[in-house]
Amino acid sequence: MKYDNPEDIIQITPLWEGERFPNGRPKVADDILRRMRRITLEEAWSPLWRRGYDFQFQGDFQTVHSDMTIVGRAVTAVFVPERPDLNDALLRYGNEDEGRKGFFNQWVIDSLVEDDVVVADLFDKVYKGTLVGGNLMTAISTRTKRGGAVVWGGMRDVQQVEKITNVNVYHRGIDPTPIRQVTMTGMNVPCRIGSAICLPGDVVMATPVGVLFIPPHLAELVVVLAEKSQVRDIFGFERLEQGVYTTADIDGDWSTALWQDFLQWFRTSDKAADYQSLEWDQELAEARERESGGSAGEGGPRA
Repeated sequence: MKYDNPEDIIQITPLWEGERFPNGRPKVADDILRRMRRITLEEAWSPLWRRGYDFQFQGDFQTVHSDMTIVGRAVTAVFVPERPDLNDALLRYGNEDEGRKGFFNQWVIDSLVEDDVVVADLFDKVYKGTLVGGNLMTAISTRTKRGGAVVWGGMRDVQQVEKITNVNVYHRGIDPTPIRQVTMTGMNVPCRIGSAICLPGDVVMATPVGVLFIPPHLAELVVVLAEKSQVRDIFGFERLEQGVYTTADIDGDWSTALWQDFLQWFRTSDKAADYQSLEWDQELAEARERESGGSAGEGGPRA
């Protein structure tokens, strides 16, 4: 076995057709990450759910900065309880054959680049399961700029880490013990976090309500559909406050007249300025088809 193996990463992410890092990890565009930071978790979750991705969300985390969301590209790590023969063989292989330095968790942090997020399965181990502390979070801060870590396990040095304000840690508990009696069996492999699954290169959206793992080949679609939902809500709230429409009008299939009202608002309102890359031809065509007696497409009120 090899750690961080390009052939394996490419094999498990066949639907990604865009740019990749040298190790084969999908590289979702910076602009998609930027746009992802302004949508809500539910807006991003809905398109995944509707496409059969049922196990992308996990809650039940503690955080260092309770009101801070992080978005970035996943670097995954899978740990198991220590078995001496396996542990010694893999530690020796990584240090001697692959030229890595230190312990398993240090290998992961040393591989990070800007906008990365460590996603580590430590089998919910907190005592001696502290993946990161003050030193490693300083390294994560320096390397990722605005990333962090999602750990199905523990962390330490919280009073030090609280002072690092550009990154965040989502974890299961705090303990002063250093990491011990664990062995990393995979790096940039499929990773289970609670009941969710994360692959290398997934877009990690870690929010105060939980963590969502977005497959890279769906990231742009998720952003577009989420932005459409978001800007329609802005319009809908405004028109409801004005008494122009009922909640049934806004929540149901929009009529052609309502779409025309929305599109006029969309072109002229300052509130829609950040959404001007969105196109609405399909939604308007579906509304016209419904009114002429045809069947609506997938778009509907919400995607």
